[in-house]
Amino acid sequence: MHTGFFPPGSVLWDLTQTNKFDAIRETIHQTSTFRAIPGLDLEAFTRAVIKREQEQSTGFGHGIAIAHGRTSQVATSEIALGVSREGIDFQAFDGLPVHLLFIVASHPDRQIDYLRILSCLATLARNELFRQELLACLCQEEVEQKVCSAFQGALLRSHC
Repeated sequence: MHTGFFPPGSVLWDLTQTNKFDAIRETIHQTSTFRAIPGLDLEAFTRAVIKREQEQSTGFGHGIAIAHGRTSQVATSEIALGVSREGIDFQAFDGLPVHLLFIVASHPDRQIDYLRILSCLATLARNELFRQELLACLCQEEVEQKVCSAFQGALLRSHC
């Protein structure tokens, strides 16, 4: 698994959409994470993520959703983050709106990497201080730096 998560352009600082499917679409299309993947059909990937979301909400609780899709068009797992000040109704189990929308793309044959990433993101989602620090950031670059550092730390500490 590569370790270059959350490079510049991987965070959409101010999501404008409040519908969860539109917010997923906006995050996928507006961050450079997925647009930079050679050969990735953005529309097909968007449909895969939305289809997964229709099956069961990925609203994790605590204001975080971890939407994800599998596609053979990615070699390694990739992650983007959309930040919503207003909040998005994701039908999360705790009923709270989502402010941090993570989108994960992974290859169907990379199940272990995929599960490690989801585990690390879920660990970070449970950390109230982490959530507060991200929402208190003043610019996109600050969010990218904080989420990159926290995610890499989680990968190293727990061997996620």
